[in-house]
Amino acid sequence: MKTQVAIIGAGPSGLLLGQLLSKQGISNIILERVTGEYVIGRIRAGILEQGFADLVREAGVAERMDAHGDVHDGFEICANGNRVHIDLKGLTGGKTVVCYGQVEITQDLMDARVAAGLTTYYESSEVQPHNVKSDTPSVTFKHNGEQYEMQCDYIAGCDGFHGVSRQTIPEDVRTEFERVYPFGWLGLLSDTPPAHSELIYCKHERGFALASMRSETRSRYYLQVPLTDKVEDWSDDAFWAELKKRLPADVAENLVTGPSLEKSIAPLRSFVCEPMQYGRLFLVGDAAHIVPPTGAKGLNLAASDVATLYKIMTRVYKENDPECITQYSDIALRRVWNGERFSWWMSNMLHNFGQMESGDMDAATFKRFMDSELDYYLSSENGRRVIAEQYVGLAYEELAP
Repeated sequence: MKTQVAIIGAGPSGLLLGQLLSKQGISNIILERVTGEYVIGRIRAGILEQGFADLVREAGVAERMDAHGDVHDGFEICANGNRVHIDLKGLTGGKTVVCYGQVEITQDLMDARVAAGLTTYYESSEVQPHNVKSDTPSVTFKHNGEQYEMQCDYIAGCDGFHGVSRQTIPEDVRTEFERVYPFGWLGLLSDTPPAHSELIYCKHERGFALASMRSETRSRYYLQVPLTDKVEDWSDDAFWAELKKRLPADVAENLVTGPSLEKSIAPLRSFVCEPMQYGRLFLVGDAAHIVPPTGAKGLNLAASDVATLYKIMTRVYKENDPECITQYSDIALRRVWNGERFSWWMSNMLHNFGQMESGDMDAATFKRFMDSELDYYLSSENGRRVIAEQYVGLAYEELAP
């Protein structure tokens, strides 16, 4: 079989890229190792920068997002009981974010791909790119017991941290940067109304907490927990009790609890692979970078990669400019490192490192520095503007190709 762009991975980044390319008449086929139902079942982020939301609209799949997504003009940071509002809209000249779950985005993109008659091979095994440094790359895979070879012009690796795409780049060519945090996030999803109309990031002596939501009737909450904890250690009652201790008192008093729909513990890490391109293979999203969820950047950075690659592919095919592909890694990495730095910064300021050392300083000194850092930025309008501009993605707009 032949296609212009082979896409490995049917998560939101692969699906969004496929939809955008198809809008430009660029043929693409998606390979995915698991079922569509499994992809939909992944419970992930739900805060979309305005640039991401605009990209979804450009792809023509924004009907449900615009009808049901909750536009947020701001969020709160509660530092040891002191609540400060970050006015995103007021501090950024009108920019906002949209609360719309990754599950919903993925479902919308899947439905649009089916409606457009575009090809996706779910449950594909032994996926392997070949000859990516040549002008004739290909991808081999098995599907329903049959062996296939797909000839293509370019390959987009949207297959996540554990996928084959990054491993295709030789070890002596790629450099990997990593920061592993000494704690994780215990997340709980419930069919209960959100504790507050906006997200609340809580810094507390007992550990970080986040009150988030997926809709007016579905909530998502997180607790900082040691990496040694297991999900089985936390009953629903224990989770709600601990959450109430970390939330502002008035919010905790009105918190509506209920049975969990899903509970999981996610370790926190910062990870970047350089370069994000090897010949005609491009890494997109989690295949190239992971961020702590504190800055709400993971899905948005993936969308930024998609936007960059989509615009480059459009130039290749519409303007006959194949040389422009060499720009991809440099453009994408500039935005990635900005998002990594912001997520690292927010994580350091808002989490409790306890007696654990951080970097080259003892825990007590690090805590004093981070307390002072957070106080400085929250007590100044210019400081809050710095947070707001990075949260909505305004600080990165000039990095687009």
